[in-house]
Amino acid sequence: MLLRLTLLASALVLCGCAITKVEPPAAAAAPAQFKETGLWQRGAARQEAVQETVPDAWWLLFKDPVLEDLQQRLVVGNENLKASAAQVASARAVVDASRTAMLPTLSAGLSGTRSDAAGNGSGPANSLSLSATAGWEVDLWGRLSQASSAAQSNYQASNNDLAAARLSAQALLTQSYFSMRAAEMQQALLERSVAAYQRSLELTEARYKGGVASRSDMLQAQTQLRNAQSQLIDAGTQRSQLEHAIAVLLGQPPSAFSITRSAALPVPPAVPKLLPSTLLQRRPDIAASQRRVASAYAQIGIADAAFFPSLSLSANAGYRNSSLSDLVSAPNLFWSLGSSAAQAIFDGGQRRQASAQARASAEVVSANYRQLVLTALQEVEDNLLLADQLQQQTKLQQEALAAAQRNLEIVMDQYRAGTVSYLNVVTAQNAALTSEISLLNARNRQLAAVNLLLKNIAGRWTPA
Repeated sequence: MLLRLTLLASALVLCGCAITKVEPPAAAAAPAQFKETGLWQRGAARQEAVQETVPDAWWLLFKDPVLEDLQQRLVVGNENLKASAAQVASARAVVDASRTAMLPTLSAGLSGTRSDAAGNGSGPANSLSLSATAGWEVDLWGRLSQASSAAQSNYQASNNDLAAARLSAQALLTQSYFSMRAAEMQQALLERSVAAYQRSLELTEARYKGGVASRSDMLQAQTQLRNAQSQLIDAGTQRSQLEHAIAVLLGQPPSAFSITRSAALPVPPAVPKLLPSTLLQRRPDIAASQRRVASAYAQIGIADAAFFPSLSLSANAGYRNSSLSDLVSAPNLFWSLGSSAAQAIFDGGQRRQASAQARASAEVVSANYRQLVLTALQEVEDNLLLADQLQQQTKLQQEALAAAQRNLEIVMDQYRAGTVSYLNVVTAQNAALTSEISLLNARNRQLAAVNLLLKNIAGRWTPA
């Protein structure tokens, strides 16, 4: 008889899951490859480069020991990552709780009372009871199993959120580090310019005192020097602020953190000619969004299960007597077995509204997931385009800088010979400084584009 009841309950559970379970939509389809890889292929065809395999620690491609050390300290000290890890632990606890809800419950109790019924003439009487109660809600329609499935999906989403937060923090640290190094190089450039402008001012003052140069030439030299000194202060401020930001990312106060200055920017790695769009499947934020879609559709099944009756089984057994000495004995034994079914007859449409709300929420989550995939595709396309265009821009800017520096040398020789005015010198010096700053900015933007591209494809060129 017990076996028959077990088989019947199992069949009802399976039928219930089939009734209330709603399958989520298929994952968003991506094109075979990215559009802008063609541009990169044409740009890279002029100079073939050996493709490097991206390690799990993708920042190693930049070959900067200081950056590698900072990344190791990031995962230990970043407070946002600690908060995300705590959320994962909380989601895991919810999963465990949802699983225990499908198991029977068992409780035990010992009670004792002394009472006197007025007018019975027998005096006060004792009543002692030792009992155990078991209960189990039969998951006929899959409500509990789908609640557990939803909790499991949310737990997986939390894990992916942690991975996405770690990836985002790593990319932010890398970009902040590159920007700090670029600010240091700009500082060094402006220091050289200030020294050169100081020498030009001294030369102009000597020529002015000798009656060769005009007062206007000397004022122009002073203006140019002060402007460069002002820019130098601004570059130093930017460098300090970026160092402070890196300290906070590592979970340290800025006053207790410092990075030794460097005289060079890291070199960006070569991007492969073709990148498959399936790389987006590795992105943890997309994986998290997909798991939330699964959780939302499980909530539809939970809401629909409320339309069906609930069935609970219960058992109670124990001993009851007036004294404790012979409480546990056969004559004092009592027990009971039972079942109960409950079905809401009228609820004013609450169940129907809850089901409609669950479906609407699932549509919202699904639309957000599809939009995230589209945004991810756009991000990769944008940074593929930037990586290609900035490589060409850097090459052109190097040529412009070489021409500006050569022109400055010629104009300075002409000024010393007295054949041109100091205005020509100022123009040539500004052109050289602007060209060098533009080259530095282009190199920094190129590093940023490759860094963001690695972040957008979850740190790998090829699928795992």
